[in-house]
Amino acid sequence: MEVTAELGDITLVEVDAIVNAANSSLVGGGGVDGAIHRAAGPRLLDACRELRASTLPHGLPVGDAVATPGFHLPARWVIHTVGPNRHAGETDPELLASCFRRSLDVASDVHARSVAFPAVSAGVYGWSADDVARIAVATVRAWSAATHDGAGVNRVRFVLFNESLLSAFRREVGPD
Repeated sequence: MEVTAELGDITLVEVDAIVNAANSSLVGGGGVDGAIHRAAGPRLLDACRELRASTLPHGLPVGDAVATPGFHLPARWVIHTVGPNRHAGETDPELLASCFRRSLDVASDVHARSVAFPAVSAGVYGWSADDVARIAVATVRAWSAATHDGAGVNRVRFVLFNESLLSAFRREVGPD
């Protein structure tokens, strides 16, 4: 599996699926979540509300993931995952790893071959860029190895919105 890190706007990336650092309510928010909802258009919120009315009446649990169409995004799919919030006492690295692993499981289920991730839980959820990068890259590589080189997902792009996140991810991804 090809794993890269780049500076950019995840809402503009041409991949099969982008991952949304969502909140458990799935109804949009700030940061990456708000940007994805704005770029995808109002039908994304409708799709999320439908999930809440049907299969996720209590919201999406931390560490889990679910897909919706991408609507107005270049990506066909949005995979929503809820990262752990260190400020709320969610400090187990396995919860963070689960976000990346479950997102890849869902990507595989919808037959996505390329996936773009943000730095889930970095920033407002209190996880350091270095910790998120280390856990994310290791989890993606372990998932790829465990699923016989990606089970269809053959490219992961970490699309970061600032230089400090990019630096942390580039250290973990290694040389191009």
